[in-house]
Amino acid sequence: MKTRIYQDGKSIRIRVAPDATPQETCAAQELGSYLERMTSAAFDAAEADYDGPVIAIGKAAERYGVSFDGKDDDFLLRSAGENLCIAGGKRGVIYGVYEVLERLGCRFFTATCEKVPFVDELVLEELDEAHSPDFIYREHNYYEPRVYTKFAVKSRLNGQQHPISEKYGGHIQYSWFVHSFENIVSPEEYGETHPEYFAMDKEGVRMLTPYKNQLCLSNPELVPIAVAAVRKNLTEHPEAEIVSISQNDWSLDCQCPECRRINEEEGASSGTLIRFVNAIAEELEPEFPRVTFDTLAYQYTRSAPKVRPRHNVCVRLCSIECCFAHAFEECSRERNMAFVKDIRDWHGTGAQLYIWDYTTCFNYYPTPHPNWRSLQPNMRLFRENGAKGVFEQACGALRGSTDLNELRAYLISKLLWDADADVDRHMEEFTDYYYGEGGKYIRQYIRLLCDTARKEDDHVGFNDKPLHRFLDEAYLDQYDSLLSQAREAVKDDAIRLWRVEKARLSIRYVRLMRGFLLKQELPKEELNRFFADWESFGLTRMEEWCSPNTTRKALLRGKPVGAQLYSYWADEGPEEL
Repeated sequence: MKTRIYQDGKSIRIRVAPDATPQETCAAQELGSYLERMTSAAFDAAEADYDGPVIAIGKAAERYGVSFDGKDDDFLLRSAGENLCIAGGKRGVIYGVYEVLERLGCRFFTATCEKVPFVDELVLEELDEAHSPDFIYREHNYYEPRVYTKFAVKSRLNGQQHPISEKYGGHIQYSWFVHSFENIVSPEEYGETHPEYFAMDKEGVRMLTPYKNQLCLSNPELVPIAVAAVRKNLTEHPEAEIVSISQNDWSLDCQCPECRRINEEEGASSGTLIRFVNAIAEELEPEFPRVTFDTLAYQYTRSAPKVRPRHNVCVRLCSIECCFAHAFEECSRERNMAFVKDIRDWHGTGAQLYIWDYTTCFNYYPTPHPNWRSLQPNMRLFRENGAKGVFEQACGALRGSTDLNELRAYLISKLLWDADADVDRHMEEFTDYYYGEGGKYIRQYIRLLCDTARKEDDHVGFNDKPLHRFLDEAYLDQYDSLLSQAREAVKDDAIRLWRVEKARLSIRYVRLMRGFLLKQELPKEELNRFFADWESFGLTRMEEWCSPNTTRKALLRGKPVGAQLYSYWADEGPEEL
């Protein structure tokens, strides 16, 4: 039977239980607010003795024979006669409301761009559905869902980067997050007295430089020290569901005889690491039974060992070496084939597997990144190999960047929930609404970008200079032509014109940066105009670590470009070029 939410001027009522959770109350408020915007009608709460049709939220659904006993993110949509029941976990019940609103035509494209249709009637067909995400941990670090956490809820993100209040269901909280060896055993504390705690290089030297070191994981004295440090941290952070025990962001595989012996026995340099993390997880499990002990499979620890990670250990596999212009399974590059082998091997160990993936060019944020066709097959690969959580590391610049990041963030959010999501439909809906009449040209631009990268057989990494063949001048002209057509199509629509002009900054940036890298004379007027325009859009970083002004000065002085290569430049006032 259909649920008549609004018809012939009559609106359905919304029911919550007297002992509703804060999340159920929030879900009901969100539902009523959007339904009122869609109809201009009032959607009152159902009183205890009301016996007309209702939308029952959470525990109120039990009155209609619908109960929920599932995970935090799961939800049910079920019709009961003329009534609609939305039940779910503490996040799921809110996701269920947003799912219903999307069925009714709403779209939550960005934090500042929503589609809320104004309608004469709202009727839903009979429903009987159970929803759960493909990944229990879903996260990316595009700026909007980090800053506007209500938008993160609408995007169904729940990871460390999204500090969602408990009212909206909270989020999965890490302690230390990543690269935590420095927090557990630091050279400042132990370097002078116990250099043997730290990794040995190939020359037999123990490396004691802060952050540019690793631990000698075969040293038996380290386990009790690490247990004490992790216990102290978890005691101070009782909200943490995951604690990271992971290598520093520095490539140094300990070469001491015992570490080498163990790793040879285990068949991989992750052998000492998993033994170490397993020991800590086993010791602390009685005190912290709900905590997962997380580590990295990253660079030299990426391959799986013979030892099985404990049930309360999760391994976060990183794809940092890969080509992203091709799906991992489709790429001929040896690094991609090795990654596919690694993910299958880790799955074979029975590990609780998480993924750390990459979605941009970190040293050159505005550069067009031709990964649009790789996102879905890679997400399916993660799912098919048992991944339980995914972090898509993205452009983390405050106020965002160019390269159509708003669209990419939207699609990634959809795929994190459902790796089989209809990407083409989501892309078309987003671009037609966000860019208006320019949307079709944006899609043509994306298609041409990906087609060209494939035709030229370009392999694109996470930190590459914008010198690939798909970015040659002739191709830049073609991309610019499509974006110019998009601009012409929306020239009388100020908001969408602003969005298209922002997108065009990517091509302008590449022209300038390629000229610089190829040691060509830069057109100073265009350079000044570009930086002025960049700032006028409220944009900040062009690279992971440095401000636009730092980039500007590097170009002026002919210094190396790339975040970590020139981060020493002082961030002073602007200089005219």
